[in-house]
Amino acid sequence: MKVKNIVLVHGGFVDGSGWEGVYKILKKTATMSATSRIRQSRWRTTWRSPKRVLAAQDGPAILVGHLWWSGDHRSRNGSQGRRACVYHCFCSGQGESVATLIKDPPPGAPVPPIQPPQDGYLFLDRAKFPASFAADVGAEKAAFMADSQVPWGVAALSGAISEPAWKAKPSWYLVVTEDKMIPPAAQRSMSKRAGSTVVEVKGSHAIYVSQPGPVAALIEQAAEGVKAASA
Repeated sequence: MKVKNIVLVHGGFVDGSGWEGVYKILKKTATMSATSRIRQSRWRTTWRSPKRVLAAQDGPAILVGHLWWSGDHRSRNGSQGRRACVYHCFCSGQGESVATLIKDPPPGAPVPPIQPPQDGYLFLDRAKFPASFAADVGAEKAAFMADSQVPWGVAALSGAISEPAWKAKPSWYLVVTEDKMIPPAAQRSMSKRAGSTVVEVKGSHAIYVSQPGPVAALIEQAAEGVKAASA
């Protein structure tokens, strides 16, 4: 049976509304079921909310993550029903965190314009947000994204992964070649380590907003891959 439960997980500094374009494509093509959800709550130190959403599904699900997310495999119901993961993010390994992954970037690599903590939360520099996060998004929308940032709990930087989902589940990875938040070379390295099926697309870190088509296509590819593997 084809997996039709798709859980879309937003990353730091943004909310689930950015998935609208991908969501509409998947609903139109009947890839996503009516029971699926876009994760809306804020990142702090864990990914409890996606686990709750997974547990609420009526069947196996594909988990899709953006930015900081690795599908930590520990959970009660959700992980048992998860069939695959789709990444455009830090595909972290055991014991890794955002802090360890962004430490000591190679010369010339882009550095996310994260500002000093404010009351325990992090923001990106608003003036630098469009170029770093959403370079191929329309200027007006990119400015709105910068002004409507969701605060990211500072403790999330050091939140380490205990057991990466990609060690137990098949994975697909979207490498975005113009990403200024996560260097493409790092994306390729992480996806290779995970043994992911890789698709490369030219675009910004916010490709799910600017180019929902390729993102939805990769999710559909994952759904078909799971179907073929279980046939």
